[in-house]
Parts: sequence; structure tokens; C-alpha cells
Amino acid sequence: MDQPVSASAPTSLHRPLVTIDHLRHLYDKGGAEDVVVLDDVGIELRDNEIVALLGRSGCGKSTLLRIIAGLMPPTSGRVTIAGVPVDGPAGDVAMVFQSFALFPWLTVLENVEIGLEAQGLAPAVRRKRALAAIDLIGLDGYESAFPKELSGGMRQRVGLARALVVHPKVLLMDEPFSALDVLTAETLRTDLLDLWCEGRMPISSILMVTHNIEEAVLMSDRILVFSSNPGRIVAEIKVELPQPRNRLDPNFRQLVDDIYARMTARPTDKPAREGVFPGTGISMVLPRVSPNVLAGLMEAVAAEPYNGRADLPPLADDLHMEIDDLFPVAETLQLLRFAEVAEGDIRLTDAGRRFVRADSDERKRLFAQHVLAYVPLAGHIKRVLDERSSHRAPASRFRDELEDNMSEEAAEQTLRAVISFARYGEAFAYDEESGVFSHDNPG
Repeated sequence: MDQPVSASAPTSLHRPLVTIDHLRHLYDKGGAEDVVVLDDVGIELRDNEIVALLGRSGCGKSTLLRIIAGLMPPTSGRVTIAGVPVDGPAGDVAMVFQSFALFPWLTVLENVEIGLEAQGLAPAVRRKRALAAIDLIGLDGYESAFPKELSGGMRQRVGLARALVVHPKVLLMDEPFSALDVLTAETLRTDLLDLWCEGRMPISSILMVTHNIEEAVLMSDRILVFSSNPGRIVAEIKVELPQPRNRLDPNFRQLVDDIYARMTARPTDKPAREGVFPGTGISMVLPRVSPNVLAGLMEAVAAEPYNGRADLPPLADDLHMEIDDLFPVAETLQLLRFAEVAEGDIRLTDAGRRFVRADSDERKRLFAQHVLAYVPLAGHIKRVLDERSSHRAPASRFRDELEDNMSEEAAEQTLRAVISFARYGEAFAYDEESGVFSHDNPG
């Protein structure tokens, strides 16, 4: 897509509740070239709507929430809430984090009251509002309990009550259900939607970060799809299904399928050349995906009922994988030319089918060939080892190269991914104690 999408609600006579205008954010690398995290993001959030920010990990969604909340400034652009520019912590905003972020030494009541105490409200007023919020989110009777005495779902309810008790105009939620088990998350999600639809929540709008496509379709009125590196809004999708929504409804399933297809479509402005995987190079950030998981996904796609080609949504359901689990595996298989991913489908290539049919030794040989041919960093390390008379090279030599183009965390993640691939395929060895790559027998 040539131009960034400005995600706006339909034209209204009312001023938007939140306006994000040409927002850009850079990661300062301290001397090296800055990394663009968010680029030209424009959003309008209006009263009485839930908007989901959907994208893969690392696309800047959580950074955007923190900028809206006033917890960090953008590099350029601006955020206004009810017409007032955000400059520091925003009083009209409350945030629910994916980690429970409770004070373990405070009771449930004290954790919920703490935001009101910061506002300088009288103790009697604080207690009355905190008790009402605790009752609203279904924790009546647990006011005196400490966080360690609560389940994960109950602790997240406390976090939600603490956010609601200050009566914010906007509730920001950063993957609020991701740390919970499936059943607990579904219960809390349903309860939250019930409160919203019944008009019982003292807020005007919700802006929610998620990597779960079904969650976005289930909860939101609009979905803003983010690209990665840098984070841009590349699609705005209206969800016009009535609440409560049924995951088995054909219209629901079709919308989920359409979003999968959008998120796996190749960029039209950068057509792939024959034999060249788009967007690669030594500076490409690699996900930490186990070779055994890669093999497992190929086996699953090769087996019945898929027979080499699978629609990603049902495959994700069958494997109990969410978008952040499935996409890195599928895209790594595409990078290695063991599969092709497009329009919401994954299809094994001839090499992928050969891998599934092969015995253990042949799998390692084939995997090593593809890693060295199609993972630029792996090929680079192998060439350096080949050229040196000692056939040895310290990992720091490659880590420094990576950190010229990415963060330290991303560099370490990428290096560890290549180490894992090389060990599985016995392409070259790595000694953990000395931190040295070599031609030594990795077995």
C-alpha cells in the first residue's frame, strides 16, 4: 500500500473523543541509525465504540497505547483527548495491562482505591466508588483479599476495576486477556462485553490492543490492522455484526477468514523477484521458532484433512494456536521455502513435502541446505567460517553487525534463532560457554 491509511470513524457533527494526527515514533539506538517504530499513524476514536488494534508482536501497538496515555511522548505528531493535547499522563484515560500490575502488599480494595487517592478524593468517597467498581466487575466479597489469594482472572478483574473507578473517558486495554487461560479469558471477555452493551461501564470508548483475530471480531466495532517494521495502519475494517456475536455464525467466520487473508497478503508495492524472499537481508529480524515446531506444522498441513494446503483459521483452531504463535511459524516456513503463505492459506512446497516424507538424517540435510540458502545471517556466518583458517568466529562479531540495524533484544533473538536452525540441521556449531561459532561437528 503506497499511502498510510488514516483510520477515521464516519463523518460526525461531534468532535472525535481521541485524535491521533500524523504520529511517528523512533527508537533511539544511541549512535546507530534510529529504528522507526510507528510511522504516520492517524486515528479518530469516537464516543460509544470499541476499536481494536490488530497486528503482530513488535508492530508498535503497545507503544501507541502508552503514547495515548501520556506515559511517553511521540517523536512527532500529536494526540488530543476531547480536544486537549496530551502532554504527560492523561487524566481522561485509564489503562489495563496484560500483566496484572497489582501491588501485592495492598488488598483488593486498596489496589482499586489507589488511583482515587492520587486524585485527592476524601477517604469516604474513595471507598464508596471503589466498592461500587469491585461489585461491578464481579468481585464483591473479595475486598480484603490480597492479590496472591486470587486467581489470574480475578486479579485481572481487579486491574479492570482500578481502571474503571476513576471514570475515564477512554479505557485503553493492552492484550488484557493474553495472560489468562482460554476459559477464564472467555468468561472475562463476555462479562466485559455484557457491561459495555448494558451501558453500565463509566467510560465513553475502548481502544484495545490484541493479536487475536477472533477476539477483535468478537468485541470491536472497528478493527485497525497494523503492519510491522514500521507500524502503520494498513486497513480499517468495520464489524457490523450485532452483539452478542456467535463465533460459529457464517458471517463471523467469513470476516475472520478475510482478515487472515489481509494479514498474509504479500505487499503489492514490493513484488517478489523469482528466488528472492521479499524483505530479507542480514538485518532481518528472525522469530524464535523451534525447528521441531516447524516440522510439526509441516506434518500437520501434510496430513488429513489438509493434504498439503490449509486454511489458516481452522488450522489455528485445530492446533490451539493464536496469531502470534501461528504466523511466525508459517512465515518462517515460507522464508525457508518449505511453504507458501498467501490470502489466508498455507501450502507446502515440493521441498516441504519432501521434508515430511524424509527420515531424520535426510530432514537434517534438507533443512541445513535451506537454512544456508535462504536465511541470510546463516549463510553469512557459514561464509565467514569457511574463509577463516581457524574456521571459528565469535558470536559478538555477528551480534555487533545486527545491532547496527536493530535493537539489542532483536539482535539476540535473531542470533539465537540461527543458532537453533544451525544445530538442528548440523550446518555449523556454536559453543555456549565460549560464545564461538565453528565448523566442529554440532552433533
